[in-house]
Amino acid sequence: MLEGKVAIITGGTRGIGLETVRVFKENKAEVILFGSKEETVTKAIDNLKEEGIEATGYYPNLNNYSEIENTIKEIVDKFGHIDILVNNAGISAKESIENTTSEDFSKIMDLNVKAVFNMTKAVVPYMKENKGGVILNTSSMVSIYGQPAGVGYPASKFAVNGITKSLSRELASFNIRVNAVAPGITKTDMVTALPEEMIEPLIKTIPLGRIGEPRDIANAFLFLASDLASYITGNVLSVDGAARS
Repeated sequence: MLEGKVAIITGGTRGIGLETVRVFKENKAEVILFGSKEETVTKAIDNLKEEGIEATGYYPNLNNYSEIENTIKEIVDKFGHIDILVNNAGISAKESIENTTSEDFSKIMDLNVKAVFNMTKAVVPYMKENKGGVILNTSSMVSIYGQPAGVGYPASKFAVNGITKSLSRELASFNIRVNAVAPGITKTDMVTALPEEMIEPLIKTIPLGRIGEPRDIANAFLFLASDLASYITGNVLSVDGAARS
């Protein structure tokens, strides 16, 4: 479904991002994963190699636009073009507002929002030159319903939805589609570490009766990245089993 395409996936060293790397590679894309540190990128690349999957990795500071710009140029020099960007890197929060500092809030907004802006700004000129592309953002079910604490996280994902919808209109005339995927409760490291007595009540809030798998989210990214979604832009696709927080 992605043969001949070059894709960048941020937050690609674990969880949903790493599974999206696998799914894109299975569908014949050339994949470049971004991580926060050299060691996590190297570990992810080595683990994929053991699975028979070849990928390339970088670890630019996503809040440093010059660093991103240089990395993107290096990728284009190596692969010739960029067709797909998945802005997946992010952090969550669960503290009450009284226990959230201004620095905590800024840290969330920097990675979950500013990094999306920086990455998108850096790839758009190349997509325009290539006469098209796909930008996909990781949102969250809490961007729609909010959450009981950790206000910075839903605030950042509301912003991601706004970026998605606005840029879909701005970039449509250049044949650049912009969509987001809003995962529900998904079996990432954070969720699997929870005790069974905490997981069971979570499952009861999900009409489909199970927690999402990273591949459920990766498959949504695959669909939106492919030509099957060629007339879809400006959407936030919920992949949450109809859960409501």
